[in-house]
Amino acid sequence: MIAGLGAAAAPAADIGNPVVNIAIFGAFVAVTMAIVIKASRNNTSAADFYAGGRSFTGGQNGTAIAGDYLSAASFLGIAGAIAIYGYDGFLYSIGFLVAWLVALLLVAELLRNTGRFTMADVLSFRLQERPVRMAAACSTLIVCFFYLLAQMAGAGGLVALLLGVTSTAGQNITITVVGALMIMYVLIGGMKGTTWVQIIKAILLVAGAGLMTVLVLAQYGFNLSELLGAAVAREGNAGEAMLGPGAQYGASALTKLNFISLSLALVLGTAGLPHVLMRFYTVPTSREARTSVVWAIWIIGFFYLFTLVLGYGAGALVGRETILAAPGKANSAAPLLAYQLGGEVLLGIIAAVAFATILAVVAGLAITASASFAHDIYASVIKRGQVNPDAEVRVARITVVVIGAVAIVGGIFAKGQNIAFLVALAFAVAASANLPTILYSLFWPRFTTRGALWSIYGGLISCITLIAFSPVVSGKTDPATGASLSMITDTNVDFSWFPLENPGIISIPLGFFLGWLGSVTSKERGAELRAAEMEVRSLTGAGAEKAVDH
Repeated sequence: MIAGLGAAAAPAADIGNPVVNIAIFGAFVAVTMAIVIKASRNNTSAADFYAGGRSFTGGQNGTAIAGDYLSAASFLGIAGAIAIYGYDGFLYSIGFLVAWLVALLLVAELLRNTGRFTMADVLSFRLQERPVRMAAACSTLIVCFFYLLAQMAGAGGLVALLLGVTSTAGQNITITVVGALMIMYVLIGGMKGTTWVQIIKAILLVAGAGLMTVLVLAQYGFNLSELLGAAVAREGNAGEAMLGPGAQYGASALTKLNFISLSLALVLGTAGLPHVLMRFYTVPTSREARTSVVWAIWIIGFFYLFTLVLGYGAGALVGRETILAAPGKANSAAPLLAYQLGGEVLLGIIAAVAFATILAVVAGLAITASASFAHDIYASVIKRGQVNPDAEVRVARITVVVIGAVAIVGGIFAKGQNIAFLVALAFAVAASANLPTILYSLFWPRFTTRGALWSIYGGLISCITLIAFSPVVSGKTDPATGASLSMITDTNVDFSWFPLENPGIISIPLGFFLGWLGSVTSKERGAELRAAEMEVRSLTGAGAEKAVDH
């Protein structure tokens, strides 16, 4: 295996076989498209299109949630972060996993009992419907847009890394193909088809990561200590730093504060991600909603344990310098490790899994965004609830096409930009604008419409403003080379004044504060009575089915 490192260090075009990679990915698309077409035969209502007819079991939905949550960034990014930074890289895995406890304990069951299709259903149950739905829909669309940009732009980067297509035109074509497939999945299959794509993708991703984990451990007699020792030895004197904290976030008080801010966004943002919240409506009962999250926690937990082995395995078998010299830098750790372990066949499988990951995530985001526009803005705000369900679904389908086109164009322009910036922004917006209003609506009787609007718009505006003037957009350079590490690559452009790379530590408390301030200064009447009705429904499920089926 060690002798193959020279090959692993070669450019992406020289490792693996693009024909094999494309063939495996094509097989995945063919199989899943057949399943989507079959699932589409039962799409006869809005509930079918938005929520899969609420026909999925807790286990099925939990697997789909894992498929929706585990993006290419989780697979490639975290493995690469561990390979480069060791302990600090694994903190990402811990943050993403702990976030599910918030969703399980505070959100899943209560959300399922009080809503129909979207987050706005929960807020509008006890607050003034039209302004709250508009605010919630705006927040949902913005989160989905930035998440979509990250996934679509990531598709272009994966092409260069895994298929050897380095030309701009080639990457643009790939982004377009991913967007077109996303539109087809959602248009044909709705939530049912999308859910089955996510289930298959989750199985493939966990199986692929599990296989690589076994192969890595086999190199060291299934002894984790031996693996960690090999990773440390490979890096020489600097290797010891990989086993303790501080390699990435311990250099100064500012980096430590930045990590706290990022952690807050990741841990709290998950329970506010609209495409994750929407999955709770695809199960028939609140008990199945709880079961969904338990399944998701187990699947995601095992996957993140695999990333620990994969990250240190890449550090030991491939090497930090080789990873950083390859296209995609840290993101190349898992593919290079796959090539090291199983040659072009295993690399082809991992390439297909990575593309399947992007495809499943963007399909989930697209249907969430389309549901938010059609159900919350078109049906409830523009048509004031006087709309035929068939017309609402038709608008949702049109919205999918528009969202797909915007995502393709945005992905092409964002290609090569700081993708971590886009993902972090999505989580920060979800934690700042969505989560405070959800928790206040579920647990605080005095919460009012003004509080909801101040919280959503305040969290949204503050989050985006702080990101825009942070180092991730301009002014950040590599101390060693002087190269730009910001979204704006011109080193002469620097308008950053907010020192942290994630605004969560400011915008999240601000979102909660504005929700409280808006509520205590409001003279809205009847809020506590409606809150009592909502409490009964959220805790018992009484009346939930009527709300679902009206």
